[in-house]
Amino acid sequence: MISEYFFSEKFALEQDVQDSLKHFRKKFLFPQSRGLVRRDVIYFCGNSLGLQPVTTSKYIQQELNDWANYGVEAHFSSSKPWVDYHELFPEPLAKLTGALPHEVVAMNQLTSNIHFLFVSFYRPTKERYKILCEAGAFPSDRYAIESQVKFHGLNPADAIIELSPREGEHAIRHEDILSTIEINKNELALIFIGGVNYYSGQVFDMKSITETGHKVGATVGFDLAHAIGNIKLSLHDWNVDFAVWCSYKYLNSGPGSVGGAYIHERHAKNISLPRLAGWWGHDKSNRFKMEKDFRAMPTAEGWQLSNAPVLSMAAHKAALDIFDEAGMDVLVEKSRRLTGYLEFIIVELNKKLEISTEASGWKLEIITPEERGCQLSIVAHGPGKSLHEKLSANGVMAAWREPNVIRCAPVPLYNSFEDVYRFGETLLKILERR
Repeated sequence: MISEYFFSEKFALEQDVQDSLKHFRKKFLFPQSRGLVRRDVIYFCGNSLGLQPVTTSKYIQQELNDWANYGVEAHFSSSKPWVDYHELFPEPLAKLTGALPHEVVAMNQLTSNIHFLFVSFYRPTKERYKILCEAGAFPSDRYAIESQVKFHGLNPADAIIELSPREGEHAIRHEDILSTIEINKNELALIFIGGVNYYSGQVFDMKSITETGHKVGATVGFDLAHAIGNIKLSLHDWNVDFAVWCSYKYLNSGPGSVGGAYIHERHAKNISLPRLAGWWGHDKSNRFKMEKDFRAMPTAEGWQLSNAPVLSMAAHKAALDIFDEAGMDVLVEKSRRLTGYLEFIIVELNKKLEISTEASGWKLEIITPEERGCQLSIVAHGPGKSLHEKLSANGVMAAWREPNVIRCAPVPLYNSFEDVYRFGETLLKILERR
């Protein structure tokens, strides 16, 4: 695929003309560069915070207007009644996760959902009590897992098994994941891994991990914060037990916006499954009778606690409507080509660095494996953080992670081939000026 590309503005512009998704760029608001000429920044930070859709303010304003005009009656009389506002989301979320509509729910936020679902799916016994996760997982996972283990009176050093890359490598080998499951098969209670590793951008084989985990009697869940809206998911067909996600990265739903959860229907239908109960998870046919004795809905909604956070959900709906229009199949195909072009640009720049006496010892190392979404994690050997700072000063927004990694995510919904070319051109000028 690399041989298909050329490091030229002409090539990049030609690819953008042919792009069937090019009109979606106008559906988002780009920060503007601070130079003499105002222009869109090169925004490769969608893996940290997605751009704001143009329609977001309109969607939120509609709910503010309904609040002003109807007051409490907006729960029942507004254009989108608040009492069942959360019911706008199962269909679009099911498409993005490869689930059935009754298996998904928009609720809470990422870490909250981890804790709530662990109540149901981490049920340690004397024999089975260990949790398998990836080493260096995002703090949302690491802190939650450790505190859950301690909550059950267990020692994290004993109960948590961490998967690490082999020495000198950056990605976790799939065979090492499966062998670790097998080695710990008699003590493993839960496998909980990020579907896409936030640091390296590695996509894990969730289908195979789930199959292997189930064979040894473990429950299997995934954190999809960096996966949903980025890669194609088939949670129901993969037989995954549960999953959680946030919506402010690739889903473009705003900072700290409402998260989501998936529970396979075999669990969702089991209303006796232990959980922390709340009003909005109760059978909606008699929810407003305010009776005692919680009776869970036999769907993912049975894990809800509170009524819908309408304002953040309005922003969420503005973003999901765009995904519904675009379709994940087309997005994934563009992502493959766009990220491939970024990889090509990095390879070409390394060739120039090899012959440059000014940049002696400098190298840009891609540590993201072929199993990836739209993120490339690049180790800046030599310049380190100063390179990221110079990129920022030149209108490039990418995510820095210690000790020396720049994470770039050319998002197919709003990034272009021209963005990737401009990134390469900017990077080359910085390196040449050293």
